[in-house]
Amino acid sequence: MELSVVAIDKPEDTNVIVGQSHFIKTVEDLHETLAGSSPHLRFGIAFCEASGVRLVRRSGNDDTLTDLATRNALAVAAGHCFIVFVDNGYPVNILNAIKQVPEVCGIYCATANPVELVIAETELGRGIIGVIDGSPPLGVESDDDVADRKALLRTIGYKL
Repeated sequence: MELSVVAIDKPEDTNVIVGQSHFIKTVEDLHETLAGSSPHLRFGIAFCEASGVRLVRRSGNDDTLTDLATRNALAVAAGHCFIVFVDNGYPVNILNAIKQVPEVCGIYCATANPVELVIAETELGRGIIGVIDGSPPLGVESDDDVADRKALLRTIGYKL
């Protein structure tokens, strides 16, 4: 087995969701789920087919995000993984809906941070074995940091 790291190539503020599923209709079901979540959400999806013709399947309502997802899926090249890029929305608003898609087995990450995927490769193929999401903590929040966190959540509308 060989290990490698693939950095997800994305604009700084663009959110990415990386997961694993098990069936070719993943792309269509994810598309319908995302399109139904908000008329403002822009997204691109790519799915690495793991058997048959083994194509990167793609869809989306934004050509730039769909191309970005496709390029990243080709770089990762891990069986049955999917990559979703979103703009004009956040993973927190769509993650549960994605998890409810019957083909979705799991989610590796949902982030706007720089992210790297740890890939294992054997004679059979490639698989994602871990995720490096952002940078390590620099300390523990103070009482002032707690107050700032609570204020931010209320300012952006996630808490009353």
